[in-house]
Amino acid sequence: MLIVQFPDDPVPARWQQPVLALGNFDGLHRGHMKIVDRVRRRAGERGGSPLAMTFDPHPPRVLRPDKAPPLLMTTAQRLEAFERAGMQGVVIVRFSMELSRWEPEDFVQRVLVDWLHVVEVWVGANFLFGRDRTGTFTLLRTLGARHGFRAEKIDPVRYKEFVVSSTRIRRLIAEGRVDEAGALLGHHYFIDGAVIRGDGRGHSIGFPTANLRSDNELRPPRGVYATLALVDGVNWPSVTNVGVRPTFGGSDADHVETHILGLDRDLYDLRIRLSFLRRLRDEREFPDVDALREQIAADCRQAGRLFDRISL
Repeated sequence: MLIVQFPDDPVPARWQQPVLALGNFDGLHRGHMKIVDRVRRRAGERGGSPLAMTFDPHPPRVLRPDKAPPLLMTTAQRLEAFERAGMQGVVIVRFSMELSRWEPEDFVQRVLVDWLHVVEVWVGANFLFGRDRTGTFTLLRTLGARHGFRAEKIDPVRYKEFVVSSTRIRRLIAEGRVDEAGALLGHHYFIDGAVIRGDGRGHSIGFPTANLRSDNELRPPRGVYATLALVDGVNWPSVTNVGVRPTFGGSDADHVETHILGLDRDLYDLRIRLSFLRRLRDEREFPDVDALREQIAADCRQAGRLFDRISL
């Protein structure tokens, strides 16, 4: 998959008749994937290139940084997801205050028409663009007719009684409802990071943990979770604590520590992916190490019953 940036890079010659998925696509949830799947199918039908276009930084980071939400995915994770979904390429539009002042017509003319030469553009139902978000789908379709490309939208996707959106998923994760968030995402919520050296307390009480320094902005709230740890391409069942270790006096910042069931090896400096399946309990302080040890053993048994019911 080829990755280019606007306005710095030229359009690759191999991109012919681009069919474009246009949006922010944070999380690549079920609604986003419906757009991506439609783009891939339409590109196949007309012999074109299925592409995605997204923005970096996330526009709220530039326009209202004090209210910008934590993102569900890093840019690298989003690109990986696009490739896995079958996109031939991704355009990253470098978002800036200057670009935010472009009229919708300028964005369409300069980016979609003159630079990329799109033949089709697909967006979500609530997609807005251009200065003060004045560009609507109706305007995009009108401009497409003027410039010779087709513009279509995908209606909101519902999962059970909920409309799937990045905002709702962020809220679910922030509340610790990671199983519900995963249902809306279409995959478990995950974070990536490197295993760093801790203080060895987990090993000393019989439950060694991998301490993760994560690249992700959003993580579930303090508590204990049933998780999957992807190590060298293999998913291992695990139990993860997010918090401040109150039994050992607490700390100034949250830590992510995972005990991997059945894996006994040195993980320092390895990068792992940690997927959150279900919240097991709140983090709490125990009167002594023995009580903590007993509770961790109970957590592992509870998680084990969950893992017995699912396919890893």
